[in-house]
Amino acid sequence: MRSAGAIGVLVLAAMMAGGCVSSGKYEMAVAEAEDAKNKAEKVQLQKKALEDEVKSLREQKTKLAADLELASAERQRLEDSLSKERGGANTRTRDLEQRSRDLAARNRALQQELASVKKQNDSLKATVARYQKALKEPPASLPPAVPVPPKPAAAPAAPAAPVTPVPAAPVPAAPQAGLAPVNVNTASAADMVLFLGISKEEADKIVAGRPYKVKQELVVKNVLAKPKFDAIKDRISVAQ
Repeated sequence: MRSAGAIGVLVLAAMMAGGCVSSGKYEMAVAEAEDAKNKAEKVQLQKKALEDEVKSLREQKTKLAADLELASAERQRLEDSLSKERGGANTRTRDLEQRSRDLAARNRALQQELASVKKQNDSLKATVARYQKALKEPPASLPPAVPVPPKPAAAPAAPAAPVTPVPAAPVPAAPQAGLAPVNVNTASAADMVLFLGISKEEADKIVAGRPYKVKQELVVKNVLAKPKFDAIKDRISVAQ
């Protein structure tokens, strides 16, 4: 673009070449040239300002694009983290539900076991009550003795050779009528000492060797000696 001064010089030269340039016209032409120059400079400044603004907008656009990319990456990270936390929460919820079911099952099992223990306790109490009642009852009276006529005196016999006394074999105690047998799988050691007449050590060994399926296991497992077992076998049971 030609400058306003060059245009003014050209106009002035053309007018002088025509030989009809007056002083007023010359000054007017110079003023117009100066005005055109000022306008041209103003336009150049506006153009420069527009170019700077375009450059600034482009930089802002680049920065916004970078910020948008960072925001997208952060959003994706948050979504992944939320998904992971949601999955962990679901897993913990399932674990808690399973633990709740397990605890409920254990509670039911404990309640059933408690009911069974109460039932056995009631049965033992009833057995003890029967034993105590039987022990308090007086023994049956013996029939009156029948008089025996005296025997005639016999001739004195020759003295016999001394006989060494032989210890009598232990006689098993007969079970009392009306008494229930003692269950060696459920009775306490104290009850077995009281109602079977065995020692505390033997009762503890019976308790330690539970359970028993048949009575003879008391001998097989070396819990009781055979004579002791034979003495009480009719007063014990192994009912489950």
